[in-house]
Order: sequence, then C-alpha cells, then structure tokens
Amino acid sequence: MLRLHTYFRSSAAFRVRIALNLKGLAYQAAPVHLLREGGEQHTPAFRERNPAGLVPVLEDGSLVLAQSVAIMEYLDEAYPQPPLLPREAAARASVRALTLAIACDIHPLNNLRVLQYLESTVALEEAGKRAWSRHWIELGFDAIERTLARRGAGTVCYGDAPTLADCCLIPQAFNALRVQCALERWPTIRRIHDHCMRMPAFERAAPGAQPDAE
Repeated sequence: MLRLHTYFRSSAAFRVRIALNLKGLAYQAAPVHLLREGGEQHTPAFRERNPAGLVPVLEDGSLVLAQSVAIMEYLDEAYPQPPLLPREAAARASVRALTLAIACDIHPLNNLRVLQYLESTVALEEAGKRAWSRHWIELGFDAIERTLARRGAGTVCYGDAPTLADCCLIPQAFNALRVQCALERWPTIRRIHDHCMRMPAFERAAPGAQPDAE
C-alpha cells in the first residue's frame, strides 16, 4: 500500500492527499508532527527518508519520493486514471504554470521553516509574520486571479475536471484564510475553492479531516 508521510496542516501534504483521493488510491497516513519536540521532521529516521526534512514524502514499494509536485506527477504517470493533466501540450503547460505559480512563487515564502526563521532570527512577532504571509499570498493570488478570470468558463482552474493546479490552489486558499486574507478579493479563486470543497476528494483531504488534526 502507498504510505504518505504527512502533517495535517501542511499545504504541500494537503496537495498530495487531494491527488491521491482524486485517483481513488488507498494509502496509509504516517503523521509527522512539525512542531512537537522541535519538529519530528528533524529526527534521524525522517531525515533518512528526506534529507531536506520536509513533508510530504510518499513511499510506493521501494520508491521514496519527496516534493509534492513531483509526487503528484509521479502518481499521474504511475496511476493514470483519472488524469490530473490535460492531454494537449498547451493545456498541460497552462496547468503546470498555475501549479508552479503556487508551489514556487507563493508557498515557499509562507512555509513553516521560513516563518520560524523570521521569528527566531529576525525577531518578527506573530502579527508581523501574518502580515508577511498575507503580502506574498495577495501578490500571488492577484496574478492568479487575473489569469483565471482571463481564461473564462470552467468550474475549476482548467475546464471542468480537477488538475494539479486545483490540488495546489485549494490548500493555498486554506493558508490564505488562516492569515485572514478575504477570498472575496479574488472571486474566481473563491468560486473554484467553494466548488472544489464540495467534492469528496477535497473534503476528505482537508486539514480538519486528518487523523492527526488538532
């Protein structure tokens, strides 16, 4: 069985949980608490699986794979139905561009280790960390909203079937809500978020539905 090293509030792990659910793949969740006793991701046992000390990590037989986007692309190639990327090259590139706008441009600046550095080294207090997160989310979501609105009709990021882009957008929207970003600022993103969160695959992947949720 597939085994996913995850943390309920990790948006990167949330992405992979959505992808697994969309594929209808059974998996065993192996929670890694990112805060308890300094963070279980720093233990030697976990560092053996991922030297970077980050979740998620997927195990599929002898394969041990980190990086959420790489994991989702692996799942799409190893378990191709239903697909998480369109068939046409231009459409695939468009979905990947949205995916990477979140995974590379927005999320890294709001990641736990960045926020911990801002607190421990820059001496930024909680309000300052939230302001930092809001700034980068708003900047990124403004651009994504324009991209999605320009594209026009469709219930999700590209057409009517969830793709890698939706797997990334919904967890980032959850992060936005956690730091008091109002999704009303981005009506297309909000519409896609509300639509996806009515789908069982997304609902079951949500932080509050996880066995390690606090």
